[in-house]
Amino acid sequence: MANDQMLEIGETCEPARARRSGGRAARVALRAAPLSEDMRPVRPGMAGGQYRPISDAGVQKIHQSALEALEVIGLADAPPSGVEILTGAGAILGDDGRIRFPRALVEDMLNVAARNITLHARDPKFDMHLSGTNVHFGTAGAAVHIVDPVTHDYRESTAQDLYDAARLVDNLDNIHFYQRTMVCRDVKDNREMDLNTLYGCLAGTKKHVGTSFSDPAHVADCFEMLHMVAGGEEKWLERPFVSNSNCFVVPPMKFAEESC
Repeated sequence: MANDQMLEIGETCEPARARRSGGRAARVALRAAPLSEDMRPVRPGMAGGQYRPISDAGVQKIHQSALEALEVIGLADAPPSGVEILTGAGAILGDDGRIRFPRALVEDMLNVAARNITLHARDPKFDMHLSGTNVHFGTAGAAVHIVDPVTHDYRESTAQDLYDAARLVDNLDNIHFYQRTMVCRDVKDNREMDLNTLYGCLAGTKKHVGTSFSDPAHVADCFEMLHMVAGGEEKWLERPFVSNSNCFVVPPMKFAEESC
């Protein structure tokens, strides 16, 4: 009887150990697994507006000061096409060549500005819905140097660096879009640089991409690439997954003619 009992215990001990081991492995795997969408501390489109370092009165004062600057000081160096469009909309061209914007015009334009915009990604799960107080996090900038991640040397940035940064963004849950982070200094021709910048970004991530162009003449070639990636022009128009960024106004209160 004792032997039988020992045999029964021996038969059940090994599975029990396996169960304990399997339970630990499962817990380790659970801790290592990505968090579910509802558990992530940073998610795309989270509601913002909680940090309020300035009072409502302070915000209104800044707004009124901006309106006054646009109406009284205005902006210099508008290109001829800009002068035509802006004055046609109600802006005023002064004898000093500066474009001035009446308060009512600015307020009217704010009221009709586009809202509830979707910035598409090549993978729909990364689409960004810009509405209300939704906040998204992404990269930015156009650095011309980088600290090498291996040698720690300070050097010019390359197309490989741009691509590697895109791959990082693609795998980081808390980064929701990729604005090109650096300039491909190893591509000397500007047209080739624009094409390689766009290609490197798209090769590295399926999230929404932001880029810019050094010359308008290069845009057609880049669109040809975008249509190829999308599967045709119609597919691109349905879900445009790249946006263009230009700083067309620069200090002190003037238009950047080359960007315009």
